[in-house]
Amino acid sequence: MRTEPTLRIPLGILGMLLGVAAYALVIARYVPDLIGGWHTLLQTMVYIALGIVWILPLRRFLAWMETGRWR
Repeated sequence: MRTEPTLRIPLGILGMLLGVAAYALVIARYVPDLIGGWHTLLQTMVYIALGIVWILPLRRFLAWMETGRWR
């Protein structure tokens, strides 16, 4: 457990917000053009999958914010 504050946490939160915003902008810009003609249920499944995918790298990123190591 950390006893002293580090700059990793505020920078990590800022990086996480910027990363999620960039991801959302890319998805909102390009995905509708690719899947706009698909059936509504297929589109829904794609958006659900894309909504879950951004969460996957967060475990290591949050570990880095807390400990300074990627593992």
